[in-house]
Amino acid sequence: MYNSLWQATQKNSLISRLDFRSKLVMVIVITLIAFTWESPITSGILTILVVLACLFSGIKLNYLANILKFMLPFYLFLLLTMGFFNVEQVKVLTNKSELTALLSIKGFNLTLEGILYGLSVIFKTLTMIFVIPLGIFTTDLNQMIVGLTKIKVPYKIVFIFSSTLRLFPLLAQELEGIIDAQKLRGLSIEKMGLLRKARVYAAIAIPLILNAMVKSQKMEIVLQTKAFSGDNNRTYLSESKLSGVDYAFIIFFIVLLIIVLVLCVVFGVGKFWWLLK
Repeated sequence: MYNSLWQATQKNSLISRLDFRSKLVMVIVITLIAFTWESPITSGILTILVVLACLFSGIKLNYLANILKFMLPFYLFLLLTMGFFNVEQVKVLTNKSELTALLSIKGFNLTLEGILYGLSVIFKTLTMIFVIPLGIFTTDLNQMIVGLTKIKVPYKIVFIFSSTLRLFPLLAQELEGIIDAQKLRGLSIEKMGLLRKARVYAAIAIPLILNAMVKSQKMEIVLQTKAFSGDNNRTYLSESKLSGVDYAFIIFFIVLLIIVLVLCVVFGVGKFWWLLK
């Protein structure tokens, strides 16, 4: 299960056929739009579109569901704090002197506007979280390396980034093996309480970290024996070229960003209280 979460998708979709530089533009533009929009309506629509694009590109639904499950406690805490305590900021955004109270507990009001602002923040973070695998999981790692060097990213940084991505499946596989070994010894992690489960995972992290350190030391020795210099002027096994579809994709997202900014500044589309008044 853990290993499959870090594997690149094998589906031959429109996004997977694009050059990584095109996807990088897409990730940057969608992130900027997510930051620009404050409305829970527009932010929610953007999140849904990104999720649909992920599913269309072959990213597994259980991967997205596991991310949401992992973030759920944080999001519930965020909704409560925004609903109860984020009063002044929401008043400025809505131009209201009094907010709509949904629930009152010991003098603290849970406001509708605070909940909506919390939903907007949740949608923003989900969009930025989901758009990253949309760009990375749909790209072959070798193509990603070549694409990054084409935009003049230093090869040492590219190598560190690619090595990290290659290391994740190995660590996930080792984690799964350690947990399976513990289960064979009679340890039932699923039936444990939260505190005891945290202690078990903390104990599991020790051999996992040690194995990661051993792998990094071996990699250092290999790089030294091969006289690794990190120079960008080198040959690559894969080639990265922008096609007509890539150029059209890049132009589309740049124009989309301009339209979103104009609509937001001139007509207020995407402002917090847009369509909610």
